[in-house]
Amino acid sequence: MTRVRIGCSGWNYTDWRGRLYPRGVPQRRWLELYAEHFDTVEVNATFYRLPARDMVRGWCAHTPEGFCFAVKASRYLTHIRRLTEVEDGMRRLAERLEPLASGGRLGPILWQLPESFPRDDGRLAGLLAATEHWPVRHTIEFRHPSWFAAPVLRALREHDVALTIGDHPDRPFQSLEATAGWRYVRLHYGAAGGDGRYSEDELATWARRIAQWRRRADVHVYLNNDWCGYAPENARSLARRLAVGPPGRP
Repeated sequence: MTRVRIGCSGWNYTDWRGRLYPRGVPQRRWLELYAEHFDTVEVNATFYRLPARDMVRGWCAHTPEGFCFAVKASRYLTHIRRLTEVEDGMRRLAERLEPLASGGRLGPILWQLPESFPRDDGRLAGLLAATEHWPVRHTIEFRHPSWFAAPVLRALREHDVALTIGDHPDRPFQSLEATAGWRYVRLHYGAAGGDGRYSEDELATWARRIAQWRRRADVHVYLNNDWCGYAPENARSLARRLAVGPPGRP
């Protein structure tokens, strides 16, 4: 059976106090409270630094069985090395995330490329070859229009790597094509809701798309408009439309 998971890109945002988290609740409990509303989260902290294994164990301890962590790969590999010689960095990340893997909570690995990184088939081939040695789901978010070409999408399909659907009005070249047996969606900025908030009409459109995709594939969806509490608000609205979420919560 296919599964839809809807969550946010991160959980440690101070302006979520009074919105998702009751005022006065200490920050150390935020992940636990987050997991009462959502069954998945996208970890962005790993983009900036490798997490300590004790920290990763803490993530497991504060989430229920079946919770899923999608993890963003290091910017050192994507933005500085630009996908050259990623094997060692990938191995170090896998070692740090082992508590998630052994705890059944490790989801997709997100490779987000910078807008200044144009298509390079050789470097992409190196990354795709490296993913074969880490048998988890991988997804790539391209932010330069040159990547959206048939040979690139074909290479992703050959490795069952998902093309990240990154919704942002500044990147209209993004594609809804499927390149894997599952899908990964990042909703960055609503164009109609004002200040990045997704309007109900926009969420209804995404709900219709996801309802179609879920007939054949698992779908991971993450709201990245974290300011002003928009991400959890929009994520909960989208989850209600699709009747998904943690047990006991639509």
